[in-house]
Amino acid sequence: MSFHYKKITVKVGSNVLTKSDGTLNVARIAHLVDQIAWLHKKGVEVILVSSGAVAAGRSELKLQKKLDTVSSRQLCSAVGQVKLINRYADFFREHGIVCAQVLTTKDNFVDRDHYLNMKNCITTLLENKVVPIVNENDTISVSELMFTDNDELSGLMASMQNSEALIILSNVEGIYNGDPSLPTSEIIEEIGSKEKDWMKNVSMQKSGFGRGGMLTKSSIARKVAKEGIAVHIASGLKDNVLTDILKTDKYVKHTLFKAEDRKSSNVKKWIAYSDSFAKGELVINQGAREALYSEMATSLLLIGVKQVKGTFEKGDIVKIVDEQNNLVGWGKAQFDSDKAETEVGTKYKKPIVHYDYLYLVED
Repeated sequence: MSFHYKKITVKVGSNVLTKSDGTLNVARIAHLVDQIAWLHKKGVEVILVSSGAVAAGRSELKLQKKLDTVSSRQLCSAVGQVKLINRYADFFREHGIVCAQVLTTKDNFVDRDHYLNMKNCITTLLENKVVPIVNENDTISVSELMFTDNDELSGLMASMQNSEALIILSNVEGIYNGDPSLPTSEIIEEIGSKEKDWMKNVSMQKSGFGRGGMLTKSSIARKVAKEGIAVHIASGLKDNVLTDILKTDKYVKHTLFKAEDRKSSNVKKWIAYSDSFAKGELVINQGAREALYSEMATSLLLIGVKQVKGTFEKGDIVKIVDEQNNLVGWGKAQFDSDKAETEVGTKYKKPIVHYDYLYLVED
């Protein structure tokens, strides 16, 4: 049996793992584990990013009083995470496989050292044939530090671990060329990294039990594919969808975001997901923008910076925008904001952001 990939990150959403009444769909979890266990025994490394804790907790609780959104989420997650991971552990144990719970917050990815510690943890689990089950630690997250949803977390995990593919299992078969509720709409089966026409058809609607929607999924998919990782969006409600996608002799109707040939460095991959970690902002002129997007590897010099906003230290991530406030990218500051403000617009030799620590969005 030959496979498309030997190392994957799988994200399964709340709408796949939860019934319409909000309770866990135990049969669906068991079937997902069966598929991962089969792949695991065939030598495929799998990192599972699983939603469902909040929904699992919600179905267990009868709230005594009305809670705010964050408190409700913390309570439901604390109760539900136990139930969810126990289900996974029991089902994996039937296959003779050990799984591990890895809970994280966005804060763990702000600092490069914390990021590398997380990377090492996942790598060690995989090396010891343990299946990592990753979820956001909603019990200590607050709204401004939350991931958009687990789609964002799964993209970060796939990128961090240099997965060959990210497979997002949703309650729909992929991205449609029109309103998914209309019979005339069809699945877009392949999307190239430079293609943009399909974006106007992406639904703005959020999913029933999750925090994200197809807009989030497609945004993450584009970013991950740009880093050289293929992204598959498919229906997790279809039997054997995961194993069938990986088999080279099988066809599954779904959406594939084709991976770009170029590979980003590990540092650039970290910076690619640092948009919400940025401590300050650099406004650059048109000349600097053109230089950054030229074919030559170019660092950002202070002569191209028009304005420095916010307070940041050396090593912090800064957001880079042009004079029309269009996002250009993010980078790791070579010195603090006070120094940058003093030298802004000058021919100061040291770049404020070196090319090796610069991530540009598509022009």
